[in-house]
Amino acid sequence: MKLLFVHQYLGAHGGAETDINLTASEFQRRGHTAALLYEKGSQRNEDSWRANFAECFQLAPTARVHHVQSLLKEFEPDAIYFHTLASLELLEAFLGSGVPVVRRVHDHAMYCMRGYKYNYFTRAICTRPASGHCVFPCLAFLGRGTGAWPIKWVSYAAKRKEIRLNQQCEALIVYSQYQRAELIRNGFDPAQVHVHVPGSSLDNLGPVSSFSERNRVLFAGQIIRGKGVDLLLRALAKVRVPFECFILGDGNHRSRCERLCDSLGLSGRVHFAGFVRGPELESYFLQSTVFAVSSVWPEPFGLVGHEAARYGLPVVAFDAGGIREWLIDGENGYLVNWMDTAAFAARIEELLRNKDLARQMGQRGRERVQRQYSSSRFDPLEKIFLRVVAQAQNNIHESSFTLVS
Repeated sequence: MKLLFVHQYLGAHGGAETDINLTASEFQRRGHTAALLYEKGSQRNEDSWRANFAECFQLAPTARVHHVQSLLKEFEPDAIYFHTLASLELLEAFLGSGVPVVRRVHDHAMYCMRGYKYNYFTRAICTRPASGHCVFPCLAFLGRGTGAWPIKWVSYAAKRKEIRLNQQCEALIVYSQYQRAELIRNGFDPAQVHVHVPGSSLDNLGPVSSFSERNRVLFAGQIIRGKGVDLLLRALAKVRVPFECFILGDGNHRSRCERLCDSLGLSGRVHFAGFVRGPELESYFLQSTVFAVSSVWPEPFGLVGHEAARYGLPVVAFDAGGIREWLIDGENGYLVNWMDTAAFAARIEELLRNKDLARQMGQRGRERVQRQYSSSRFDPLEKIFLRVVAQAQNNIHESSFTLVS
């Protein structure tokens, strides 16, 4: 089977890219051929990505639809695995190509004009489908701009079109039952939507954290408003035992969080380390006691929690989105009421004080992901693609037979 992955980036960037790299590697291992069509390079682990794809094609800056059509004739994929690409024109081109399209839904952008499913001012999580409420009272037609313009226009009509186009995909792959319910709420056929969490990297678990006396709290992810780093800092200001915290990652909320860190008197204990990868990233996990997931936007899943579980770390997280599907309160960490910084602080402090409890929770989390998210979890995903490809070939055969008759 030949699969063409379509995504905006080549190389590591975030959770979506981790998923793509794991899936391509596993499918290649199973004897399938994977190629990648991408919009731009990320300058992060691009060589390792190229090793997982038979070919990598960069999307032409102009005549993009023509380029897509030419590429499909050249590569002749059996199916297209469409990830994140903003252009509806290109999505239409893929859907009209005659090649079956399977869509991986990484976030809420498909059905939320703001893209993150919470109120900009209060951060209250939205539970409505895309509707007129997005225009008023949500005012989601006013989005965050770039460059000199602080705001941009977001079209409600274009969002409705995007939903209709994606309903034409042969299948949609999501990370959680929470995410599946959101698609169904927005009019997608339940039989069309399938839950899959990538997990091949968890087959061979490596070393476990030392749970050192340094009492290290670790955060890794984008430093954007929805990730709640500001709330993590407010929680840490309430922790009464000695600790140090490392915040790994970058984003447009970083400078604000750094200023907040100073104003809370945490600058000597909290360190912003920027984007970290490879052996250096592993060393942070191996020297930590608690992993913090402070997201207040409704996480589609929260793959970073599985990364922490690889090293036997317990997780403390706000109850937002799909996190409760893998973080079981009192088993592999603590699930805290949404935006309750006092409770978040208390749970972190409890684990820092009681290293035996932290180890036990971390071990249970490690066992859980190894049991539930091994590479065998790719079997259902592979079957979806095989079924989609077989159905497409059968349709071609039936059409040919009808023409001959």
